[in-house]
Amino acid sequence: MNTTAKPSVAEPAAEFAGFEAADFDAMAVPGLENRMSAIIESVRPKLHALGDSLAPILTGLSGTQLYPHVAKHARRSVNPPDDTWVAWSPSPKGYKMFPHFQIGLWSTHLFIQFAIIYECPTKDVLAVRAENELKSIRSSVPADYQWSKDHMKPEGTAHKDMSDEELKELFVRLRKIKAAELTCGLHVRRDDPVLRDGKALLAKAESVFATLLPLYRMANA
Repeated sequence: MNTTAKPSVAEPAAEFAGFEAADFDAMAVPGLENRMSAIIESVRPKLHALGDSLAPILTGLSGTQLYPHVAKHARRSVNPPDDTWVAWSPSPKGYKMFPHFQIGLWSTHLFIQFAIIYECPTKDVLAVRAENELKSIRSSVPADYQWSKDHMKPEGTAHKDMSDEELKELFVRLRKIKAAELTCGLHVRRDDPVLRDGKALLAKAESVFATLLPLYRMANA
């Protein structure tokens, strides 16, 4: 991997002013068509703004050109999406095949996280490295960051609540089970004032991604 640049303070895009209650409410609108309309009108423009604003920051942090991808939910025909997001990957064509960073919304909270999902063919790279570097992961991940083995569920388990054995099991599972996946990051309650301040939220996201950078590097070793 290329050498990394020091993180700089993220500057908000002019059109991005943060998230409001209506953006989270959009994720609970009944029905596929109505919810998608609410997402497209309210949430998606903000995700595009986040994607464009943070792409150069993430490129600097990782030392690799990263491209933003806003979820389209194009394959859905019946059930509305319960969350939506923007993800950054080293490919301009997609992100699911790569370890990636994400910011997204459920109706209850916003997440800022590192993710490696089941489509990624190199999951074992992270799994093996992480098993060998469990001690450094234990010390570098903040206590309130959330781990999850299913990106389709809103809840996670706080780092502080996981034993070393439980943490190791996440990586063993990632290595052994084809459909296994892993996310780690910060959950921000929908009523947190930082979400309504675009500049503050971008700075928060940059800080979280810098903290998660060791996981990203392990996954791309």
